[in-house]
Amino acid sequence: MTSTGGATVWHAFYNLLRSYNMKTIFGNPGSTEQPMLKNFPSDFEYILGLQEASVVAMADGYSQATRKPVVVSLHTSAGTGNGMGNIMTAFLNKTPLILIAGQQTREMLIGEPMLANRDADAIAKPFVKWAYQPTRAKDVPATLIRAIATATMPPAGPVYLSIPLDDWDAEFTSTPVPRAVSTRIAPDPEQLSSFADRVAKANKPALVLGQEVDRSLGWEAAVKLAELLDVPVYQAPLAERAVFPEKHALFKGMLPIARGPLSNKLVGFDLVLVVGAEIWRYYPYVPGAVVPPGVEVLQITNDPHDAATALVGDSLLSDARLGLEGLYQLLRSSSRQASKSDAPKTSAATIPTRKPESSPMTAMDAWTGIAHLRPKNALLVQETPSSSSDLVQAWPAEQPESYFTFASGGLGWNAPAAVGIALAQKHGNTSRPTVLGIGDGSLHYSVQSIYTAVQHKVKLIYLVPLNAEYAILKEFAILEETPNVPALDLPGLNAKAIAEAYGCPAFHAENVAELQKAFEDALKIDGPALIEFPVDKQLRPLVAQSAARAPA
Repeated sequence: MTSTGGATVWHAFYNLLRSYNMKTIFGNPGSTEQPMLKNFPSDFEYILGLQEASVVAMADGYSQATRKPVVVSLHTSAGTGNGMGNIMTAFLNKTPLILIAGQQTREMLIGEPMLANRDADAIAKPFVKWAYQPTRAKDVPATLIRAIATATMPPAGPVYLSIPLDDWDAEFTSTPVPRAVSTRIAPDPEQLSSFADRVAKANKPALVLGQEVDRSLGWEAAVKLAELLDVPVYQAPLAERAVFPEKHALFKGMLPIARGPLSNKLVGFDLVLVVGAEIWRYYPYVPGAVVPPGVEVLQITNDPHDAATALVGDSLLSDARLGLEGLYQLLRSSSRQASKSDAPKTSAATIPTRKPESSPMTAMDAWTGIAHLRPKNALLVQETPSSSSDLVQAWPAEQPESYFTFASGGLGWNAPAAVGIALAQKHGNTSRPTVLGIGDGSLHYSVQSIYTAVQHKVKLIYLVPLNAEYAILKEFAILEETPNVPALDLPGLNAKAIAEAYGCPAFHAENVAELQKAFEDALKIDGPALIEFPVDKQLRPLVAQSAARAPA
């Protein structure tokens, strides 16, 4: 491999990233990536993760928090395999990641040497929007331009590039020109007008909002439409973002996550307008209709796949915010408006009143005990499967882009994603702390991400309820009637010791008073901190937990 000494693919690559203002790269370096990373430019920052699953999720969180595409460096097929679970999550989150895997030297590929990307354009499918290995070294810059365009156009998502290690030194004397592409879809005027007419004629409509509302910065538009129509607002089941001010009087919580219970929740409505969500994102199977008989369903989404897979109803392709704003303009002069212009806009009470403390604490004891201590501008990330309902009920979202979780359900995303989100706050000088609620079992899927949090001194507080079991799976066992499943207990975990081993300050709290003190201390630390606290082992009906975000 011989350098030309002049302009090369390497130079064109970094110049293009500068033009797109994409100068933060996440990765775990390997031998096949070193030619890309050599003489790393001083105006770029490389964020090291100790394993590719954490690398991908950190980049995902950072991308969501900055609303920008992000480059991720993976170590060939091996690193791609390590990161695959969180690549799947990034795809379902619709996060624009540019995944670049190193590939062996072109002259060796015919013999498939060690660490070669076999079938490079297929290895990450179906969970990338596009995968490609350039045919010629000089095609690398054009490939990057196309990759960024593909990743950012709606629906956004990851793309995967396999770049042979000898391509970076290839001579490249052209000046690649970056491209700008639209990232929003405007609604078809005729279809939008038809939707408005049908909503106007409905006797009892409901509004269901999904994650695309938050991603499109559509909270204000959603509130205006909901108040205009004076209709109940539900969060789509298992949405990974908060979608509406959760203390608002019209907000009625999340729809159930199973078919029968969800359908029952919609009894009494004659039309359901779904904006920015699938129809529907189910998890456990409970028999029942998709919607009650006679209910008309209208869907607005920017994702043709979600429109095509909708089980009922008519679909309109549109950016969520543009769709909401368009409906508002069409409906505000119609007869279908709120009957009470002076209706209260906030609930009288949202955060549950804490009952006398039990021993050990319940999860609700813990979350409500520190709810009032959380800064108003704090960001919440959660991966607490068995107590998520308590957490989001105790800490209702009041601002857009303030709540994050995964769209996939694949554990191991939220801890590193929280690091990426916190890093984005540090880079943006926002002074917004990030709070991660994560179960003691979930923490260990990507525990090495604590290292990156420590090294970059991000403002991140880990809150780890200890129940020493996979409680959510025990709840599934009740629902699915599967007794005596092995390995659902987790004795011997020590989150505090592991955090301290990475250099992260850590606390143990046995009761609410100790938890409150630890949280206050953690807020004062310049960098991450972890707090573990035992909670009881109460199991609850799984499907009933979908009432999580209903105001108390």
